[in-house]
Amino acid sequence: MKSVRSCLPTTLLKTTAIIAVSLMPSTNTIAKPPITDGEQSVVMKDLDPYLIDALYGDDAAGQTGRHGAEGGLAELMAEPAFVELVEEHDLKLFNGPMLGDLKPTSAKFWVRTAGPAEVQIQIGDLKSNSVKTSSADDFTAVMTVEGLEPFTEYTYAVKLNGKEIEKDAFRFRTAPTRNQNVQFDVTFGSGARYVPKNEYAWSNMAKSRPLAYLGLGDNVYIDVVNRRGAQRMFYYRRCLSPAFSELTSSTGIYAVWDDHDMAMNDSSGGAGMKAPWKMPNWTVFKQNWNNPHYGGGEAMPGTWHSFSLGDVDFFMTDGRFYRDKKQKTMLGPDQKKWLLKGLAAAKGKFKVIASGTMWSDGADKDGKDSWAGNWSRAERDEIFDLINDKKIDGVILISGDRHRSDIWKTDRPRGYPLYEFVSAKVTNEHTHNTFPNAVWSYNEGNFWGQLSFDLRPEDPVMTFKCVDISGKVVKEFPLKLSTLSHEQ
Repeated sequence: MKSVRSCLPTTLLKTTAIIAVSLMPSTNTIAKPPITDGEQSVVMKDLDPYLIDALYGDDAAGQTGRHGAEGGLAELMAEPAFVELVEEHDLKLFNGPMLGDLKPTSAKFWVRTAGPAEVQIQIGDLKSNSVKTSSADDFTAVMTVEGLEPFTEYTYAVKLNGKEIEKDAFRFRTAPTRNQNVQFDVTFGSGARYVPKNEYAWSNMAKSRPLAYLGLGDNVYIDVVNRRGAQRMFYYRRCLSPAFSELTSSTGIYAVWDDHDMAMNDSSGGAGMKAPWKMPNWTVFKQNWNNPHYGGGEAMPGTWHSFSLGDVDFFMTDGRFYRDKKQKTMLGPDQKKWLLKGLAAAKGKFKVIASGTMWSDGADKDGKDSWAGNWSRAERDEIFDLINDKKIDGVILISGDRHRSDIWKTDRPRGYPLYEFVSAKVTNEHTHNTFPNAVWSYNEGNFWGQLSFDLRPEDPVMTFKCVDISGKVVKEFPLKLSTLSHEQ
């Protein structure tokens, strides 16, 4: 980092320092420039240099893109040279499709077009609503197809200006209904910086046919808090990745952000929405994912959301946007109220609570950036106490952030033990040390987490699997529902 920092202009260093103070991150707040070495995609070899020059710039901190702080696809499509690249590589469907918000009888589909277009999804005789994309939403559209059958395989086509686009990866499965005794897999991960030589991880993940993927933050590494143009560039690149597109077009995608895709390393958003970067950065996030909802919407922005896949309920928490160490909160009051209320009302046999940072007391940095900190532990214990007080069975914790895979066990005097499964090195090169005090800890190469739910037995089972970048399972850890019960 010293060599990068030394090459930055003095004015830029001052700007970075001001941003760092306002976000309360650690001292290491320097941006992480795009990685291009090892690129294999013909499309990316042509588009990547153009995108980086136009929206990020030639400095390490992403402050000098020629289209300014708010540049995006509209500005790019005004340049004949970029339009020529789009036409050469047939990229009118610029990003996507990305599947999301899976339900037993419906699914949502997200796309981005290269300039204004009319788009629609078709599944057999069923059609989604038709949407016209525009620069107001960065040429994105979300369409819903209804009238589907539960837990059923479908293929689909994207209709763009009347032209039908079909690919082998355009297939998916709907969610099961509540009380439908089936088996399905949900993958999850973090530490997903765009590293060209590791992008094939997404393709191998797609080949395992998970029903859904949970992105626990650090889904892209942006680290540029004040320029939406640079933020958009990182999303354009990730969604242009053929391997990532293979996953998103066939798997339900659900995402929250963590520090590197919200703002900067170890950042905290603080209370309220007064910080000038918060609403614009949230808008960019919304434009690039396909979640069921985004926090409390315009009235209470955030990335938290919940959903169910059959008899499994998922709570995706946002531990950054309203994190305030002085107020000793990770979630902020509104999100905490949402989580406690939703958890108390959950009807699924299993309940998965996802966090961008670790839950367990053995976490890194003595809890300075996790639920184990003196500033956040009381709020965490409030969640854990609710599980006891309301006798909520089947709770599983998952998390990201640390570049390794762990299993942690938290024994509780008034309830069943809580197990936490960490996985946060899908594509990243950087690695964190393993922890001997964990039940299991692993950091070799790249990997993702998988929750395999088998709801068919009388005593349903969830099996955690750590799967390496080649698709090989390196660890299995089964948990019967009966071991996550207050009636043991």
